[in-house]
Amino acid sequence: MSAHEPQGIDFYQALRRYLGFSLAAHLIWEILQLPLYTLWSTGTLQQKVFAIFHCTIGDVMIAGLSLLVALATFAPSRWPAAGLARVWVACLALGVSYTIFSEWLNTSVRGSWDYSDLMPVVPLVGAGVAPVLQWIVVPTFVMWSAVGRAPWIDRRTGS
Repeated sequence: MSAHEPQGIDFYQALRRYLGFSLAAHLIWEILQLPLYTLWSTGTLQQKVFAIFHCTIGDVMIAGLSLLVALATFAPSRWPAAGLARVWVACLALGVSYTIFSEWLNTSVRGSWDYSDLMPVVPLVGAGVAPVLQWIVVPTFVMWSAVGRAPWIDRRTGS
């Protein structure tokens, strides 16, 4: 890094932004995907609102824990200036893995929720496409927004 290159955001700024953007993005996603669950047609307004906020809080907890584990495991001391891609990939892997497990557990074992006929399902896995995509799209958007660049780009090398 040259003396004239801006430092960018620091670790704590990135962390705060990640969690804040995560809250907003997951809330929007939960609202938009609600018609893909039977609750959309069978639940009361109160049940729908509770589900949206309950799931959003859970999403932020999953996002925060995924980031914490990714940072502890893969981040160099200069993160987010360096090592951004490794942390981002780890966040995606943890989020998608947990989501596949949770969707299976809650739809097949516990019966906590059901998909409507509108929800496409990932073959072999049985998890809904929308929640799996959520844990690819949202963390990517959130990481990009939090650090100000595509998460697969390391500022030091530009690749």
